[in-house]
Amino acid sequence: QVQLVESGGGLAQAGGSLKVSCVGSSKRSFSSYAMGWFRQAPGKEREFVAAISWSGASAQYADSVEGRFTISRDNTKNTAYLEMDRLRPEDTAVYYCAASRRTGVIGSNFALYDWWGQGTQVTVSS
Repeated sequence: QVQLVESGGGLAQAGGSLKVSCVGSSKRSFSSYAMGWFRQAPGKEREFVAAISWSGASAQYADSVEGRFTISRDNTKNTAYLEMDRLRPEDTAVYYCAASRRTGVIGSNFALYDWWGQGTQVTVSS
């Protein structure tokens, strides 16, 4: 069992930056899990944002955020991060982190993630 808690969401202006964090707690080492970030805007389905392997050596991004967002992790702190630059109003959503008992880059397949956080709101004003 893994518990995930996101933080760091908030309000930003278009073109600005925010960094959200996800702290994981479990009996196993945090480095045992691949991580991902997803988001869900009002009235829309949850969509993939970024994913990272257990070591942080491999990452994958949705086309819509490639070059603007960076996923990273610090296994010594049991924390995954999503740094969001050049934000756009369409990035407004609840952002969720997810963990998988697999160790490679999981990507966008929801079914391969085993645990989810409660989400943190990111709002980008124009």
